[in-house]
Amino acid sequence: MKENKKITIKDLSKYLSLSTSTISRAFLENQNINPDTKKRILEAAKKFDYKPNRLALNLKSGQTKNIGVIVPEMVTPYAISVIRGIENIVYPKDYQLIIKVSDEDKNKERQNILFFENLKVDALIVCTCNEAENIDLYQKLIMNGTPVIFYDRIPNIELKAPKVIVKDAIYSSLMVEHLISTGKKRIVHILGPNTIRNAKEREMGYDRILKKHQLHDEQLKVRVKQLSTFDGKKAIEELIHKKIPFDAIFAFSDILAIGAMNFLLEKGYKIPEDIAIASFSGTILSSMLHPQLTTVESPLEEMGEKAALLTLEKIENPTIENKTIVLDSNLAYRSSTGAIEK
Repeated sequence: MKENKKITIKDLSKYLSLSTSTISRAFLENQNINPDTKKRILEAAKKFDYKPNRLALNLKSGQTKNIGVIVPEMVTPYAISVIRGIENIVYPKDYQLIIKVSDEDKNKERQNILFFENLKVDALIVCTCNEAENIDLYQKLIMNGTPVIFYDRIPNIELKAPKVIVKDAIYSSLMVEHLISTGKKRIVHILGPNTIRNAKEREMGYDRILKKHQLHDEQLKVRVKQLSTFDGKKAIEELIHKKIPFDAIFAFSDILAIGAMNFLLEKGYKIPEDIAIASFSGTILSSMLHPQLTTVESPLEEMGEKAALLTLEKIENPTIENKTIVLDSNLAYRSSTGAIEK
């Protein structure tokens, strides 16, 4: 057989005196094939630069080797970090990711789910943009045998699906305690949309600590509908317009905090002397500012890795229990609350 010829599976079959089905099995995981035979096939394939027809192999295995991922946005490094974690796990297993963005829009999320249903992906990894929407489609996928794995933002009802989350309420409480420890008493909370589970959890943590210290004031809570820097700016602009005094801000996300901080700096406020600022997310953006932003750093890449591991488990064993993995976060104290930048 000529080595410079583009060969087919039939050519390889003839060269090795093996059936085409045996050769196909060598390129599929979890197939019953003698290890020595598999080694011979793979060595010959490498020698003649044979590339199997991936679509045909997938049809034989009953898998597409595609995993769908739905993220709420791709504007910040948040989703990129999670996707990197997923890739770390699934790429060595020869899976490909197909990524769709919902743009914080429940209707677009629905379109994305339907897209993946029609594509018949092997599994779907999701961060929802609305905890109460599209439950019917997720239930349908699960009932039809497609594993659905949720991370960070999860539905508000109990679906039979694996999940990866962080301790939002606990770490929000710890961050508010930190602000109080620096002498701040009028702490604003820029809340995320009330359609997001995390927003409610973080609000619970904020409320608990301020009530504990008898510092709670509902006027200091401002809820945004979107999660842009503009929304962070408008939230603080609204408080200043209403002449509501405050000396610290705890924002639902880094992006909201950055919007608020930029506005305050433009207006001549000193950070943290006049107003301290902290947030929750811990994307790389928080350390690229001046002053650097104190934040709760969620383990985003690890979150992606854990979600991917749960996904592979479900693909390999659909009846395995639906685990919920709860990850710890890190409190990163920086100069926006008075810590010394390193």
